[in-house]
Amino acid sequence: MPIRVYKRVTNGRRNASVNIHAEVTKKRPEKSLLRPLHKTGGRNCQGKLTVIQQGGGHKRRYRLIDWTRNKLDVAAKVIGIEYDPNRSCHIALVEYPCGERRYILAPKGLTAGDTVTSSKNGIDPRPGNCMPLAHVPAGMDVHNVEIIPGRGGKLVRSAGMAARLSNKEGRWGTLVMPSGEIRQVSLDCRATIGAVGNPDHANVVLGKAGRARWLGRRPRTRGVAMSHHQHPHGGGEGRSKGGQEPTNASGTQAKGGRTRRYGKSSDKRILRRRFSRRYGQLKL
Repeated sequence: MPIRVYKRVTNGRRNASVNIHAEVTKKRPEKSLLRPLHKTGGRNCQGKLTVIQQGGGHKRRYRLIDWTRNKLDVAAKVIGIEYDPNRSCHIALVEYPCGERRYILAPKGLTAGDTVTSSKNGIDPRPGNCMPLAHVPAGMDVHNVEIIPGRGGKLVRSAGMAARLSNKEGRWGTLVMPSGEIRQVSLDCRATIGAVGNPDHANVVLGKAGRARWLGRRPRTRGVAMSHHQHPHGGGEGRSKGGQEPTNASGTQAKGGRTRRYGKSSDKRILRRRFSRRYGQLKL
């Protein structure tokens, strides 16, 4: 089974579970595709803390991912599925006949020995194949979707996620996003067939604070425990947030509030906003 739940033999193992990464077939990364990864600890170029609750963590190296899939009409063989510490999903190492190797996001069901192809024309819609939305059959699940043609995939890249191409009209395709948002994307934009692999990532329970520190997550302080100049919920006599909506330290609504900037040109392409458990359907 992909998720292993530990027995409660120690305090650190209570309620803890781990992902055994059953899909992973290749243990060591490709050296030519590794790059150093600099950590900021949540600080900007002036050394000032701009993002709280970040810092520490195990040393990582970045894996170069092929977001554009611009090697067209050439079948690449999957060498193996690897673990990537920089993202929630697994990655697949593919090799082209010329000997070039690249990393792509590993879709669900892709295994070592399979072949994947990227094309500007219609090809077999198998998991891992990349093509423009104009050639993707309606009703199929896609991931790594471009917003601007040729810029590389920007949408639906997390573990277990998939967007459904509901219909095509004119030069626009309608996507049902994992969040429930419905938006239009140009049919010239390319997407990869299938859902992203490693769907059990969301079911992992860390179980202890130490595992969070390994991931670079520092301890969180409640807003009501801070002073009034550090957090909107802070200050006052006793613990009270003043009756306002839950917010973060900068004042942005923390439970379902709008985080997208107003007045963007692509607003007209969003047909329905994502659904919030707290506020219901968000308005345009």
